[in-house]
Amino acid sequence: MRVIPYGAAGGVTGSCYLVETKRAKILVDCGIFQGFTLSESANRVPGGLDPSRLNAVVLTHAHLDHCGRLPLFVKAGFSNPIYATEATIEVAKLILLDSAHIQEADAIRANRKRARALRKPKPPLYTTEDVKKVFPLFRAVDYEAPTEIAPGMEFRFVEAGHLLGSTCVELFVNDVGVKKALMFSGDLGGADMPILRDSKKVSDVDFDVVFVESTYGDRDHRSLDATVNEFRQLLQEAIARKGKVLIPTFAVGRAQQLLYYLGGFFSNGELPKIPVYLDSPMAIKASRLYQRHTELYDEEASDVEKMNRLKSGLSTLKICETGEESRALNDMEGPCVIMAGAGMCNGGRILHHFKNNLWKPTTTVLICGYQAEGSLGRLIAEGRKRVRIYGEEIGVAAKVYTLGGFSAHAGQTDLLKWLAPLCEKKKKRPRVVVMHGEARQRAALAEKIHVRFGIRAAIPSLGEAVML
Repeated sequence: MRVIPYGAAGGVTGSCYLVETKRAKILVDCGIFQGFTLSESANRVPGGLDPSRLNAVVLTHAHLDHCGRLPLFVKAGFSNPIYATEATIEVAKLILLDSAHIQEADAIRANRKRARALRKPKPPLYTTEDVKKVFPLFRAVDYEAPTEIAPGMEFRFVEAGHLLGSTCVELFVNDVGVKKALMFSGDLGGADMPILRDSKKVSDVDFDVVFVESTYGDRDHRSLDATVNEFRQLLQEAIARKGKVLIPTFAVGRAQQLLYYLGGFFSNGELPKIPVYLDSPMAIKASRLYQRHTELYDEEASDVEKMNRLKSGLSTLKICETGEESRALNDMEGPCVIMAGAGMCNGGRILHHFKNNLWKPTTTVLICGYQAEGSLGRLIAEGRKRVRIYGEEIGVAAKVYTLGGFSAHAGQTDLLKWLAPLCEKKKKRPRVVVMHGEARQRAALAEKIHVRFGIRAAIPSLGEAVML
């Protein structure tokens, strides 16, 4: 009985765990690797893993780094159920279709260059048709509903507070009389974030092994109140410069969160109402899904009167669904806010806005989410003075700010609070395996776990089995 990480081991993308017993094999997550230095070579079915022999896949949530390799596995023969919450399935369909569109567009662009160099064309990683073959395999499961998925395997979803429909996975394994209880944190949200419920603190199960994420395992975010205040102040300064504010935006979660705060600034008179452009077809569709799944809201977001005030404050919000509407923003004068995907700047419409505006000193760039190592967003956030976009060198004269407090990931303190009910048991304490973080973040969280709970956490590398 063992668990093998085939992603997010030494990085924060590509989450994928193989859980293997004598009678069954399942995956927990099947994510794509992101970041220019990793994606092309790493995004494949791992050697030695036969998708046709997997009993099932369980998805913690719908972000691409947790579901983006599903089309590759289906192409390679996987045909069994993919279990997720209803909201996760709806969001995953959006995200996977958008990913296929980007893969296809990137392949067309790259193959033009290859043709001019007399080189053979390369196919996209997967196509829209490949993605559509994934959809019939989805099976919706309610939160906290015990579900049998394979011989000797049962799981339960609990709230993770990270994204619409996001979960932690409790997996209960009985392998020829040997019983083990495993917890996979998925991605955990921070405490008291807007709109969605907080992650559930689990204490009613004695787990044998806990796999915990560590995206921000080495630090806490700036407080949310301080971050919101800084967000408002930076917008005030940008408005005074009459420049454009470019926000690379994760379409699901971050876009809705930022609109929530912008609506508050405008409705409370804290900022003059300026045009806000949501330039992301996927974010537009995701916002409609958020409106459909109000059962997942926290108490504050369920306040109908408050939400109506926020909607009224967003009277200047303009939706850009078509490419023509997006291109028209090049001729718009500031001040205005342009929210465009992709959140890690590894594709999408934000690249066109960067190409047209990064070199202007009146432009403000607000980085409001994690940027994977090697991504364009990471280079800009780290102060690179020149970057390449679509093969062209672009100077960076814009003012660039990072607002870490908006992260949908828990910081170090919240990670330890989530672990506490699991690790402070007197009779039985679990093994802890630190995943989904870069080397420094994993090591720092492991050290804190040792100091706080007396548990020496494991830090496996890619493909290294954790024996149960």
